[in-house]
Amino acid sequence: MELTGLSKESTIGVASGLGGMLVTILTQQILARRGLLTYFVRHNLVGLSADDAIFGSVRVTWNNNPVANLFSSSVELVNHSMQDYENVVVRAFTNDSVLLNEKTEIVDTARILEWTPEFANQLAVKTGEKPTQGQSDLYGKQRDYIIPVLNRGQVIRFHYLNAAKTVNQPTIWLDVLHKGVKLEFRVPQGEVFGVSMQSASLAGIALGFILVGVLVSSVDKVWIAALVALVFGFLAQVPGAYTVKLWRWLRSAFGG
Repeated sequence: MELTGLSKESTIGVASGLGGMLVTILTQQILARRGLLTYFVRHNLVGLSADDAIFGSVRVTWNNNPVANLFSSSVELVNHSMQDYENVVVRAFTNDSVLLNEKTEIVDTARILEWTPEFANQLAVKTGEKPTQGQSDLYGKQRDYIIPVLNRGQVIRFHYLNAAKTVNQPTIWLDVLHKGVKLEFRVPQGEVFGVSMQSASLAGIALGFILVGVLVSSVDKVWIAALVALVFGFLAQVPGAYTVKLWRWLRSAFGG
């Protein structure tokens, strides 16, 4: 069974149209001037206080104060835009946990984040004195940082040891108020070669449409085209992931 000339032309037209739409969308993203920052949060339970009438009790304490549920939380902020930014202020905060200590890093550099001068002044304690209750409360629920330079593709990580106020997993949020920048929270996803599975799948689907056009125009036997398409369908995330990585490289190289 052979594909007719009409079906070939129709399929090629559809594939070409979809390819044109994809190119248009990518071009619009390149030309878009509004920056996009995204972040996600991961929590790991590292300590749990419990009482057992027979085998005894386990106590987790912080400064001699009991802590019911101790979590290690990691927040990752990524600049997905085509622009670099200076002096970006980032606020990390929580309403259902107590931030105990912190570690920050500007990934692939030797730098850490500093608090904003205003926040540092609020928490300043004179030598020989103890923090006020207001300072302790502020330290436990919020941190304000200044990022001197946030380049395109740059990743910032925040690590917090924190005590959840309830038996539920805590929540930690980021807030950024900077001209031309939009901040979005994203749920952590699995990755394929460093690319989220969702992005790899979407790119794989787009490549699949292009592949269909090529098969229809160059392969006369339907079963061969179907077999190639089936194999590609099973592995679509792999070429999709590398396509996304190539797109990111091109965006970085030619984005300005």
